[in-house]
Amino acid sequence: MTSSGVGLKFIATPLHTGSTGSRALGVLTLLAVGALLLFALVLSPPEISQGDAVRLFYVHVPSAIVSLYVAFGITLLGSVIYLRKQSVFWDLMAGAAAEVGVVFLGFTLLSGMLWGKPTWGTYWQWDPRQTSTAVSFVLYLGYLAVRKLDMDPTARSRRAAFLGIVSFFNLFIVRFSVQWWRGLHQGTTLNPLDMQMANIMLFTFFLGLLTMTLIFFWLLLHRFRVAWLEHQLAEISLEAAIAERRDEDDPGSSPALAAKGIS
Repeated sequence: MTSSGVGLKFIATPLHTGSTGSRALGVLTLLAVGALLLFALVLSPPEISQGDAVRLFYVHVPSAIVSLYVAFGITLLGSVIYLRKQSVFWDLMAGAAAEVGVVFLGFTLLSGMLWGKPTWGTYWQWDPRQTSTAVSFVLYLGYLAVRKLDMDPTARSRRAAFLGIVSFFNLFIVRFSVQWWRGLHQGTTLNPLDMQMANIMLFTFFLGLLTMTLIFFWLLLHRFRVAWLEHQLAEISLEAAIAERRDEDDPGSSPALAAKGIS
């Protein structure tokens, strides 16, 4: 590819983000999804008080756990490490985890609304847990918006890291909201270890937790690889722009990209 007389050979990039490991993880995830559908919709019986609405429990609670504690926990960890070591890897990992986590949290809110209609008689109540969860959803949407700002990449990553750390503190409100305030949302009754559940229902819950975890890490793996490729492309484009500018200033000079494999 040439531009303004400067020949640029871009580093070869893969045509996809798959690998042997990611394909194996994908197959395992599909098997887990199939097993969860079988147990949640067919083999697991209705719950005494909730009836068939309990079937949403097998995806609602696991998706909440994965988003709030796994995904946003990775975002917190990545943000802290980035601020300490300026690690591009952890910056991109934090962003990828937040992006997938927001999808899971959105699904949590949606499934909770569907569960609330037959249980509470309405899709939405300004219940403390519902409200605090929605606040977390907005906070991490804001985090993702900061990561898209058109500004110096280092400054942008630092601002996002600070927001990733601050946003995590709202998760403590989500966790303890049912103990701190009186609301419609059940507290310990939604703890599978405290519920009067048949063994098959407990098994289905933990199968749902495993399935959601596998889905999350499969998505995280691919989203991180896309982010890494985007970062590499941005670095190459920046180097090409610098070389082109130098050529404009000094037409007689050769491109200064040979040392980096660009000629």
